[in-house]
Amino acid sequence: MMPTHGFEQLKTYFSGLTEYAFETRLGVADTHMIEYISDLLVRFIRCDAIYRVRNLNGNRLDQVADMLIEADGRIGHSKREVHRHIGDFALFWTGLYPEALRRAQAPGRKDYFLDYCEQGKRNYYIASTLPADTSATNSKQEENELLERLSHDFELCVYGLGEIRREWERLDGPDGKRVI
Repeated sequence: MMPTHGFEQLKTYFSGLTEYAFETRLGVADTHMIEYISDLLVRFIRCDAIYRVRNLNGNRLDQVADMLIEADGRIGHSKREVHRHIGDFALFWTGLYPEALRRAQAPGRKDYFLDYCEQGKRNYYIASTLPADTSATNSKQEENELLERLSHDFELCVYGLGEIRREWERLDGPDGKRVI
């Protein structure tokens, strides 16, 4: 487990990179979207968060095709969370590590015929239409609107994540050491 101090530093780092990429580089001042993407980066530092969707046997699912099958078997909030996770998963890989998609979509893999951008958009939209597990009505509406914006602006978010990666690589320098 990451120490609290280190976690807070990481959260601040990703928050700054996300604000810079979206507000300064892209001219997007959507604070809810920026916060969501920053939180996604912090959450997905942990491999168990990236692969948190599991089947009935408890096996982690590492392909979108398997996650889609799992989502079909769920109901209510659980179904919403799997669709939301598929959106997050697709956004993370297409935005930060598009080179990894060659392996994820290699011949013989279930994701071979899937378009991650299309799946990300589709699953964020589906999640926005399913009931949320939130007590405050305003929070439900805001969350639904955010998921719908993530669906609508998926390609913009992918580009923004690419900008974030370029900036952290620039800050880390070619040898992986911080230049600032």
